[in-house]
Amino acid sequence: MPARPLVLFPDPRLSLPAAPTDAFGSGLKALANDVRDTLLAASAIGLTAPHIGVPERIMVIRLSPDEDLRVYMNPKILWASPETSTHDEGSVSMPGVRERITRPTRIRFGFRDLDGAAHEEEVDGFEAAVVQHEIDQLDGIFWIDRLSRLKRDRLLKRFGKLKSASS
Repeated sequence: MPARPLVLFPDPRLSLPAAPTDAFGSGLKALANDVRDTLLAASAIGLTAPHIGVPERIMVIRLSPDEDLRVYMNPKILWASPETSTHDEGSVSMPGVRERITRPTRIRFGFRDLDGAAHEEEVDGFEAAVVQHEIDQLDGIFWIDRLSRLKRDRLLKRFGKLKSASS
């Protein structure tokens, strides 16, 4: 499957919640393959179907190049620890800028696989941050929405300068 073009900030589609997917079959597998191929082409850690302009709850994650890609349908956070951790975050839809985001250190999330079977996983540390980041995207929460207004304004100014310099 081919990599698809990325939806870039400030496209309003990045702030729309994705619809749950319920048609498990060849069409869904083809879309999941497009998300996978786009993640690989973009050298991303995580990517969702909304990143390629499709408002469905599909998430693909690969924490490192030597790891297998993992595909999640309809992921939803079921529990989050009270303890928090802070990690650098960014987005392929907003290249060139990163900022520190604080999130729960551990989470349990439910999801379906490509055949529709239900699963749960508990993850922590960096992996938990990545899963939360991508589920936020599926919920219509772009990562910069997690920043304070001051940090977000500064980041948007930096991003504007980067875009101007590359034009």
